[in-house]
Amino acid sequence: MAMVAVGVTAWAILSQPDATPESEAKSAARAVSEAKALVQAGALQSQYQDFAGAARTFRRVLELDPDNKVAWYNLGVIAQRDGRAADARAAYDKALKIDPTFAAALFNEAVLLESSDPDRAVALLKRAVAANPKASTAYLHLGRVLAKKGRDDEAQDAFRRAVATDPKMHSLVPEPFQDSVSPSPSTSQAGIAR
Repeated sequence: MAMVAVGVTAWAILSQPDATPESEAKSAARAVSEAKALVQAGALQSQYQDFAGAARTFRRVLELDPDNKVAWYNLGVIAQRDGRAADARAAYDKALKIDPTFAAALFNEAVLLESSDPDRAVALLKRAVAANPKASTAYLHLGRVLAKKGRDDEAQDAFRRAVATDPKMHSLVPEPFQDSVSPSPSTSQAGIAR
């Protein structure tokens, strides 16, 4: 009986037609589609604070689509949340290999490095604001790191951009820089009817 089962299995494997380029393309498209659905599921799991479940889901996404920058990014966020900085950096780096302008990954990795490697943090933050010029929080962090390094003119410029992009950032600017980066009257008056 076992020999018959082995023979039937071998016949079934050997009798399968070679995969055609069309079937391989359909299979790849199906995997990418499933990966996109799983990314949404993982995001919901994270939203409901099921971080272990979300991590499993994002790893499954990567089995289907190893170049899914969003899955790598989210694994980085989960690792960072859990205090696993090295794992977070590795995940962000993988996301950035896929998309070097992925502003969220640039920002999160920079935040991880602000104290341990401020020069690398500055470089990442500059890339983040280049990718998203309206990233007021990235400008704010850039200003803080530059100020700690004694690069006050550059810090002031970064704080000015943060406040120009979002006037609510003004209260978060370090006190020595607040007067020089005050929101302009036209910015703070936006939306007020006269």
